[in-house]
Amino acid sequence: MSVAGKKACIVGAGFGGLALGIRLQAAGAATTIVEARDIPGGCAGYWQREGFTFDAGPTVITDTAALDSLWRLSGHDMGEDVELLRVHPYCRYNWPDGVTFDLSGDDTALLREIARVAPEDIGGFEDFMRYCAHVYHDCFVRLASHPFPSRRAMARAAPALIRHRTWRSLYDVVSRYIESPKLRQALSTQTLRLGGNPMKQTALYALIHKMERESGIWCVRGGTNQLIAGLVRHFERLGGTIRLGDPVTRLHTLGNRVTEVETASRWKERFDVVASNADLMHTYRDLLGHTQGGNRAARKLSRKRYAPGAFLVHFGLEGSWPGIPHHTMLLGPRYRGLMEDIFDHGVLPQDFAIFLDHPSVTDPSLAPEGKSVFTALVPVAHMGKLTVDWEQLGPMLEKRVLDEVGRRLIPDIHARIVTSFHYTPRDFSLDLNAYMGSAYGLEPRITQTAWLRPHNRDETMENFYLTGVNTHPGPGVPAVIAGAKITAALMLEDMAR
Repeated sequence: MSVAGKKACIVGAGFGGLALGIRLQAAGAATTIVEARDIPGGCAGYWQREGFTFDAGPTVITDTAALDSLWRLSGHDMGEDVELLRVHPYCRYNWPDGVTFDLSGDDTALLREIARVAPEDIGGFEDFMRYCAHVYHDCFVRLASHPFPSRRAMARAAPALIRHRTWRSLYDVVSRYIESPKLRQALSTQTLRLGGNPMKQTALYALIHKMERESGIWCVRGGTNQLIAGLVRHFERLGGTIRLGDPVTRLHTLGNRVTEVETASRWKERFDVVASNADLMHTYRDLLGHTQGGNRAARKLSRKRYAPGAFLVHFGLEGSWPGIPHHTMLLGPRYRGLMEDIFDHGVLPQDFAIFLDHPSVTDPSLAPEGKSVFTALVPVAHMGKLTVDWEQLGPMLEKRVLDEVGRRLIPDIHARIVTSFHYTPRDFSLDLNAYMGSAYGLEPRITQTAWLRPHNRDETMENFYLTGVNTHPGPGVPAVIAGAKITAALMLEDMAR
């Protein structure tokens, strides 16, 4: 198929937009990516303060083969632009009673950990991992690489979904195999990093465990922002154009086609095809709000369920902490009740789950010599449920989070702080146009999966497409990269007609 002479535009330079742009440009379509902010990456931005580098978004890199395929399309290698570092263990789980559990890809070490924490669950764990492998191969490798444009496509996928009982929650499926409450938590919290409630998120996400063991968990030297920088370099190497710091303000249409893209600087250009990697509500309500289709889609989106927000505390400390691994999950005294508070009740509980990232233990270049970088992420209800003044609450919650990290891991944390700052759901809304301040977009539930999730091609505009966390197959860097491949195939097929 030839797309020579065709022009494509992508709104947003997040992971999805950059992966899509590389695929289109490598296939011969002259591609322009337009990004509102002055740095690329979307939620995967970064800050540099007092010699520390703080990543704003994802810190876990899996399915490295899918990333490398973006370079191999044109005969290049990801190693030209990005250096990956292996993370071990994957995550340490820490409970208030002092019990810890290290989840890793080392089979011997992992079985030793299970024998220490929950010896009765060794056999059940092995059975659970076989279940994860089946879900991974049947529901990700086979299904996540294809679009779901119709009910017929969903019907074709139904046997695999039914066979693995994916209507059940991940926590329920874990509980079929595992007796220990602590191990049940450790094997289901991964969904929180995708904005999903372990008690309600589809068991499809058991595939995460197989994916992690298949490829390992990695980080990027210099931070995840350097993966974004590498994607940008490769896109431009292929001849692509990226416009930074110039928000798209309107997508002009004629009939059922998007004809032109206009930005705040009054730049305007015509394109054969247009895709959005921006927040979906922003896309339809603000960029296409002048059309019936845009208004209809915005109303439909407003009735869907959205994932929680995230409260992040970034801090740099005096000293090195080799005993604190790259990823730690600090769990509280409650689990199910905490999930209900975050996802259903919309309250700010006294206890919380804290994802603690300590990237400088793997990559010391992220901090000045003798110092350390940390980020604490706390899932909180989105702004549609938790209506608080984040400017007032932010500093108080930052102190509570630091107090808890200090109580559990670093007793003199406040005396060691060199710099600290926080980022709230309100910031996600203002900086990233995130609807209701959700850090993850649409909640990844079974009722918002595959055909029931927004499609990669718009339903009414024949040359308009979507990519990113809100579209099939869903949130998480591997899923977003897979989604960009689906969207690219649809766009290239349509352009070649």
